[in-house]
Amino acid sequence: MDATTIATIMVIVLLLAIFIRMPIALAMGAVGAVGYSVLASPYALMAYFNTAWVDKFMSYELAIVPLFILMGHLATRTGISGAIFQASNAWIGHFRGGLAMAAVAGCAMFGSISGSSLATASTMAKVALPEMRKHGYSGALSSGSLAAGGTLGILIPPSVVLIIYALLTEQNIVKLFLAATIPGILAVIGFFIAIMVYVRLYPEEGPTHEKADFKTRLKSLGEIWHVVAIFVVVLGGIYGGFFTPAEGASVGVVMTLAVGLFKAGLSFRELMDCLIDTAGSTAMIFAIVFGADIFNVALALSQMPAEVADYFRNADIAPMTVMLGMIVFYLIMGCVMDSLSMILLTVPVFFPTVMALDFGLMPEQQAMWFGIITLVVVEMGLITPPVGMNLFVISAMAKDIPTGQIFRGTTPFIIAEFCRIALLVSFPALSYWLVAIVAG
Repeated sequence: MDATTIATIMVIVLLLAIFIRMPIALAMGAVGAVGYSVLASPYALMAYFNTAWVDKFMSYELAIVPLFILMGHLATRTGISGAIFQASNAWIGHFRGGLAMAAVAGCAMFGSISGSSLATASTMAKVALPEMRKHGYSGALSSGSLAAGGTLGILIPPSVVLIIYALLTEQNIVKLFLAATIPGILAVIGFFIAIMVYVRLYPEEGPTHEKADFKTRLKSLGEIWHVVAIFVVVLGGIYGGFFTPAEGASVGVVMTLAVGLFKAGLSFRELMDCLIDTAGSTAMIFAIVFGADIFNVALALSQMPAEVADYFRNADIAPMTVMLGMIVFYLIMGCVMDSLSMILLTVPVFFPTVMALDFGLMPEQQAMWFGIITLVVVEMGLITPPVGMNLFVISAMAKDIPTGQIFRGTTPFIIAEFCRIALLVSFPALSYWLVAIVAG
């Protein structure tokens, strides 16, 4: 049996394991270990295990992950989400559908210090969902806007998933953060337009309410100055070259902790809960990363990624057709798999293929473009029925809203996401234009 056949069997077995709900870390690790043993030898696998743990987890760049996760947990515990939503509500909540737009804006701001979609969706739902329901918003619009807004957590920097992509593809994390900025802004604009169109068609589902006076608006801004400060210092310091990403994440943790202690009265018990939750989240992510590493090393031994890249480079297939095929694959897999698992499973095969094709871009630009498109499509999977993770988060918190209504509520946002994907595919410069300006 040749190496390519073994690699193909590995992929099929892995997908079957995922579909029967085997934990992704275990599935990738077990399949990868067996494949490694067959392609090399059991002794080679043992030698790999002897050094791989240390080499993988002593990576300086990987230290960013638990730091940004801790910053997100601290932000969740300190009540920042309530102040963000109230500020957004004070400025735009009085428009028809304004509370839904305020929820999306709140998700965008909270995502800028959280880096997690699930945390963003669940945290903002606690403060925004009761307010929307109190003002007569339908279950569909309330849940759909929060589920969609939550996806901004993995696109708007800092993004844990984007960090993992940077590590897998050996790209500059700072440049990828910059590259995600314009697509993130486009997401917010697209969601706003989706809400405005929706309430134009169904005005009873997003009624207006009383407009806040100017004094209340100014006061609301004063309540979120610390959020703005954290965002500006952390990302401004990273983009300006004052901090490395790991140093910036450390500064962000200290600033968020200070807000929690001196403004929100963070207790010792809550701090310990944040640390325990961070340890659990980090352990889960690192387990998936290590399982994926075993699987991807086995694939590399088989030469399958290189052979796939060579096939598409030499085949008479338009590069854009290949890209569209990958996007369709991501959309399908997004219905049944979480974002991090998809990135770890597909990027080692898809990235060399994309980089082997001629899209008329510089290699670094092409890598950023593919990374942003991948992130956007994976993000879309979080709100795609039947297994969009954000849908389950909102469903668990909005027990009075039927699942069918939640699915219906995400429809306008899915349409907006398709439009954004079309823009990013058609105009690659949207993914690297800001990097070129800052770097230039």
